[in-house]
Amino acid sequence: MGEPIYLTRERLLEIEQEVNNLKINGRKEIANKIAEARSHGDLSENAEYDAAKEEQGLLELKISKLEGLLARAQIIDTSNLPTDEVRILSKIKVKNRKSGKVHSYFLVSQEEADYDNGKLSVSSPIGKQLLGKKLGEVVKINVPAGITEFEILEISR
Repeated sequence: MGEPIYLTRERLLEIEQEVNNLKINGRKEIANKIAEARSHGDLSENAEYDAAKEEQGLLELKISKLEGLLARAQIIDTSNLPTDEVRILSKIKVKNRKSGKVHSYFLVSQEEADYDNGKLSVSSPIGKQLLGKKLGEVVKINVPAGITEFEILEISR
């Protein structure tokens, strides 16, 4: 079955809605495309039909992947998680000791990661190095620009 995938309740609901939408609307749309392509005659030389069938295969693959993700999903209740160290679903503030810039991150599973919105995967190089660290601790992290030191300023839920 694979390793569990830790999700927030909100992200789980988003994925469930996406699966339902793909099953209902996505399948209906592709069925219409296939029907339209069939109406054009000979299927052996019908590029529209081939494209619609390929699109159908990709849609079913996406649905299957999302359903597999849902089967492995585990909701993490953040209300009872301690804030004494960085864990998955921790909200943290770190200071780059070289530049002085402060960054805020929300540590999430790889499936929820969205760096542009401050959601950092716990399996990313930075996320891995921050896990288990405590408030005030300085962490040396190897990033593309070289080794950077981050000081943990805040840990919350």
